[in-house]
Amino acid sequence: MNNANSSKSNESIWNRPFILSSNEQPTKLESFKPLESDYTVLDPKTYDAIEAEKLFSKIDHTRTEVGRMCLYRSLARPIADVETLQLKHDALREIESKPDMYKSLESYIEGRAKNELELKYLLYGEFFGGLTTDVPNERNGKLEFGGYGYHQYREGTQFVIDGVNYSKRLPQPESDYLQRLITTLQDFDQTRIYQLIKGPVYPENSKFKTKQEKPKFTPLLQFRPSFFKWIPALVFLLAVSAILFFFEVMVPEFGASYIGYGILFLSIPAFPIVLLAMCASDRDSVIYPLRRQYRADADLAQFIEALGMLDELLSFHRYRHSLQENLVLPKVLDMPHHVLTAEAAKNPLLIDERPDYVPNNITLDTVGRLLIITGPNSGGKTAYCKTIAQIQLLGQIGCYIPATEAQLVPVEHLYYQVPDPGQLDAGMGRFGHELKRTREIFFNSTPHSLVVLDELSEGTTFEEKMTLSEYILKGFHQLGASTLLVTHNHELCERLQSENIGRYLQVEFAMGGPTHRMIDGVSRVSHAHRVASEIGFSKTDIEKHIEKQVFDKSSSTG
Repeated sequence: MNNANSSKSNESIWNRPFILSSNEQPTKLESFKPLESDYTVLDPKTYDAIEAEKLFSKIDHTRTEVGRMCLYRSLARPIADVETLQLKHDALREIESKPDMYKSLESYIEGRAKNELELKYLLYGEFFGGLTTDVPNERNGKLEFGGYGYHQYREGTQFVIDGVNYSKRLPQPESDYLQRLITTLQDFDQTRIYQLIKGPVYPENSKFKTKQEKPKFTPLLQFRPSFFKWIPALVFLLAVSAILFFFEVMVPEFGASYIGYGILFLSIPAFPIVLLAMCASDRDSVIYPLRRQYRADADLAQFIEALGMLDELLSFHRYRHSLQENLVLPKVLDMPHHVLTAEAAKNPLLIDERPDYVPNNITLDTVGRLLIITGPNSGGKTAYCKTIAQIQLLGQIGCYIPATEAQLVPVEHLYYQVPDPGQLDAGMGRFGHELKRTREIFFNSTPHSLVVLDELSEGTTFEEKMTLSEYILKGFHQLGASTLLVTHNHELCERLQSENIGRYLQVEFAMGGPTHRMIDGVSRVSHAHRVASEIGFSKTDIEKHIEKQVFDKSSSTG
């Protein structure tokens, strides 16, 4: 892989889009989906075609919300850097080989998961006053609470403080990836934002000072996240006492003590009103401005990111042990072109649903970088291609894959083209629409790309289809991208075979049906009659239906 891409990817794993955001709303999982205007390894159409959402649901064993977001982001924006993937695998191997370390990390994440939402409530809640601090009411995408945010401030900041304190107890790892995550958690207490979170905080002219920043002899009031305000209460008591003293001691001859008690009686209801006004002032002038600083702070974002990335690692470990199947970490290679090989690979979406799932080997290398798969419908061609794409994706986020042995080179782009009916407003039919998609894939592909074409150049005449498919496939072959084609066109295979281009697999059949194993060769039969019979739409089924309709009609008229 070229150095420029490698360096860029290596940097991006530590500087990816922050989970925290200065926006008014917390980041949603959907915000990490690839966009047409800005995608890395996956584009939106491929993301949907390879069923990335279902894959996420299968491997998600995270405990925290931020861990879940990190895992989702990894699937939507996979790592393209060899070194980072290798470091991530080293961390997983260390966790696997050290049960005590895993228990310590698991305990740490479990502890953070219990109160994680409190920080979210502090950062994104809307506090509408009153004396209650009810559970959040999610309305119009907002978290709404009673009270003034004192409870959320105390619990949210305590979550961060505990996260730092308990991280100091974690064992020192050997792998660089784990070291960096744990060091980020432990060293957060060296930042200014942590000092604000830990407190005390001293508001001064719309700004905030930490204990270390406050001038020693400058009288600044300390912010206390509590309804009870002891200084105003003390001032109130002193004022009332002074009034009573004045009327009872200084002017007793007028019997004015009754006036003093009257003033006291009238002032008591006013005190809660003043107190609530002070609470509203705390919310608007302290809590809201402080949390805006927290949301925008890079150090706090990295702390939260490290927590999520640690949970993501542990989720991979949990995923592996949740299945009674062979799962391995693929060997990550650094080569000038894409490679993916796997022994006894299974589909990640079907592995736990179908115990009898038939494994297949995968070989995409220099010799077999153009792979053409033939065979009848319902034989397993598409499942095999999706297995390849999903295994590449899992391997490229640092996760275990369902195989006995595997190795891969990270791809810069992963494309999966499926039949598309076209768009009426596009001014073209299905053929033009699909050809436009193939063109987009071709001009963006490199030797570090994996391209799956599920049927190519449909919707045209046979001769045109042959000509187009031939020069398109030769183009991909010359580019050096790993390219898979699913087709029923054995004549195309014969043309390419005559020039020693490509490797060919077909669906194996035995006892009249598919075994779902891929074997060498080109299939020249369609088995369309078998599929039609299985779904009850064969020639015999049609004839029987017509006979029945004629019989029913004659019976009703007779």
